[in-house]
Amino acid sequence: MKLTKEMLDKVRDIEGFPIGKDEDIIELSDPPYYTACPNPFINEFIEKYGKPYEEEKDDYNCEPYTADVSEGKNDPIYNAHSYHTKVPHKAIMRYILHYTKPGDIVFDGFCGTGMTGVAAQMCGNPDPEFKLKVEKEFEKEGKKVEWGARRAILGDLSPAATFIAYNYNTPVDVEKFKKEAERILKEVEKECGWMYETIHTVEGVPQRDVEGNVIKGKINYTVWSDVFICPNCSNEIVFWDAAVDKDDGKVLDEFKCPQCGAKLTKTSLERAWRTVYDKALGETIKQAKQVPVLINYTVGKKRYEKKPDKFDLELIQKIEEMDIPYWYPTDRMPEGEESRRNDKIGITHVHHFYTKRNLWVLSALYNYKIMPKFYWIINSVQNYINKKQSFKGGGGGVTGTLYIPSLVEEKNVLNVLKRKLDKIGLIRSILANFKNVNYITTQSTVLLKQFSDNSIDYIFTDPPFGDNLMYSELNFLWEAWLKVFTNNKTEAIINKVQRKGLHEYQELMEKAFSEMYRILKPGRWMTVEFHNSKNAVWNAIQEAILKAGFVIANVRTLDKKQGSFKQVTTTTAVKQDLIISAYKPKEGFIKRFLKEAGTEEGVWDFIRQHLEKLPVVIETNGKLDIIPERQEYLLYDSMIAFHIQKGATIPMSAAEFYEGLKKRFIERDGMYFLPDQAAIYDTKRLKLELNEQLAFIIQDEKTAIQWLKYKLLNKPMTYQEIQPMFLEELKQLRYEKLPELLDLLQENFLQDEAGRWYVPDVNKQADLEKLREKRLLKEFEEYKNVPGRLKVFRTEAIRAGFKNCWKNKDYETIVKIGEKLPENVVQEDQTLLMYYDNAVTRLGG
Repeated sequence: MKLTKEMLDKVRDIEGFPIGKDEDIIELSDPPYYTACPNPFINEFIEKYGKPYEEEKDDYNCEPYTADVSEGKNDPIYNAHSYHTKVPHKAIMRYILHYTKPGDIVFDGFCGTGMTGVAAQMCGNPDPEFKLKVEKEFEKEGKKVEWGARRAILGDLSPAATFIAYNYNTPVDVEKFKKEAERILKEVEKECGWMYETIHTVEGVPQRDVEGNVIKGKINYTVWSDVFICPNCSNEIVFWDAAVDKDDGKVLDEFKCPQCGAKLTKTSLERAWRTVYDKALGETIKQAKQVPVLINYTVGKKRYEKKPDKFDLELIQKIEEMDIPYWYPTDRMPEGEESRRNDKIGITHVHHFYTKRNLWVLSALYNYKIMPKFYWIINSVQNYINKKQSFKGGGGGVTGTLYIPSLVEEKNVLNVLKRKLDKIGLIRSILANFKNVNYITTQSTVLLKQFSDNSIDYIFTDPPFGDNLMYSELNFLWEAWLKVFTNNKTEAIINKVQRKGLHEYQELMEKAFSEMYRILKPGRWMTVEFHNSKNAVWNAIQEAILKAGFVIANVRTLDKKQGSFKQVTTTTAVKQDLIISAYKPKEGFIKRFLKEAGTEEGVWDFIRQHLEKLPVVIETNGKLDIIPERQEYLLYDSMIAFHIQKGATIPMSAAEFYEGLKKRFIERDGMYFLPDQAAIYDTKRLKLELNEQLAFIIQDEKTAIQWLKYKLLNKPMTYQEIQPMFLEELKQLRYEKLPELLDLLQENFLQDEAGRWYVPDVNKQADLEKLREKRLLKEFEEYKNVPGRLKVFRTEAIRAGFKNCWKNKDYETIVKIGEKLPENVVQEDQTLLMYYDNAVTRLGG
């Protein structure tokens, strides 16, 4: 198929249409499978392969995937191309196998390198060892694996990302490709190989062969060092000479000036500068001075090291004075804190990130009209062959940055590519068996115009997480060589230069999740992998998912050290990777709920359908886990959240909810089940003990009460017994007006004749809840009259007040009190954020 300018015109108004000339977008694309713009062929793909959704005939039933997923990052497929973040495809395969059947369509709107597509294809072609491993895992869970390829639609805002994804997901004749790539490398080596030659010397003496000719070696890498000025004697200091311990290659924190002996640190030095004429820009520029200090080279099969000599310095100078005869990118680095971090050292344009010879070799390689797979290979080593690569540092320099170190390792581009091609052989059988069943689109997920409603069977995605990574800035070097750039208008990040804060980030993520909600079939699942260390960003993501219409059924944290998941009981868990399982409710339920909204029937209808979607049994190390989502307080929170997101009033208090829950559903170990689920749980419970190791951190009143319930449920204790344990777990938030432990016990628990505190039965608990709610609302009323901001307060009183205001449609008070609270408190408390955000929306904000 052909991609024409007329077709581009039809998708040009879709958010995320990239920046670049039409001819470059068309040149980069491979329609219909991949377009470096919004893919106009997607609807045809869905019509051809998709299965229409009919709720009356739909028998899909699946609970969230909760088994441990442990996959390393040493797989040759995973390592074929670097990227800022990646989820191993074998980990994603388990989710796809759990939630889908062969032939189903999977979507990933933040696809990065396209691992979701690789996983979908690999479900039809797993390696035998992995196949057996997964079958055993599923068998343990009482399930059978349905092998067979799934089809995937992958999207990303970045042309660099979608280009990488396209090459990962497209079949290739590996032998033919390798042969052609090696031919081109030989051609370029004939032309440019002399640039990496050096004279073989021993103790400074050039070595000669039997015929008396000087022996030359092939450079593997050259180390370049920053040059500074000594503040004491004003002489130049080569950082390598003064600050590096040559024996172990470590940089010293403190060192002496070689000229005057003054004690120095790197931060006390000023840079030395060089002024050069940049022919590409047609102007004189000033750059931080770097000089070559070490050459690592090979003669025969043996490696040697030497200090650059006259020959080496003259060779570098000769290359500097010559003109590169091919095109190479000279784009100005875009505005951004990361992309322009090197302006201060004179690295302002794309070509400045390379030494002259490496730039020459790269431009020579790009000059060949070769198959996209070779461009992909060249792109995959970009970070290893530019000035980001530090001496003895990690491959590609500091992850997630464009930082240029003081000691740069200039690698031989031709050697790096040869090694990369050898590694490609490791994945030849896998790539050769891929079929063209995946479509890739370059666009924003905030508008999926080419996708019809209820057309996707499952979504797995790993979205941007706040301000951790500046994707469009980091991808600029890749995209400059591709000549097509990210349109970052709808890039979902927190970025000062783009004037995007947490609110704008949440808004963009909400639009993206709303589109995912629209295209996902009802009753189906979305898995979101999320990495962040900030509660506010996690809450923004969670709020965006809920506002889009999804219901979160399970959140687990991935313990990378153990390769296992743990239940989330507090938001402090976001310091690890989160796996969020959310579902789209059935259309019939939504229609029914909207009729019943604000009634008791609506509450219990929601709880019934929600319990259906929750995991029934989670087993870890031979023990049953407590499932927090099945406990009364999280069921209550889920019910409240669903009502608020639908704009409905909440028809009952917490006490009434807990009482109704006990009457209508079956309780086991503090969790609630539907009858058929209880039978499954009981069967398992007879065989396995309950895992009591549920990690709680007490930081506010709500978590304190849950911790006490958890401790006192099966073992009543006296104040004296419980107090030391309570204080050990207490990590009180500085703004939290937390009641004393005795007050917490008196307000929420009862005492027996022996003075031991215990969890009351449901009727007495309801009475306690009513009394407590009155006290909380009384305190909330006092906050209304406090002038200025609230510095210390009882968060539970704010929550109770917000709930009461919502019930009375008093959105103004919610917003007014919300603005009195410290901004980070609202952002970092999921419940407060939910009430405040929705109240602002109701007031037209």
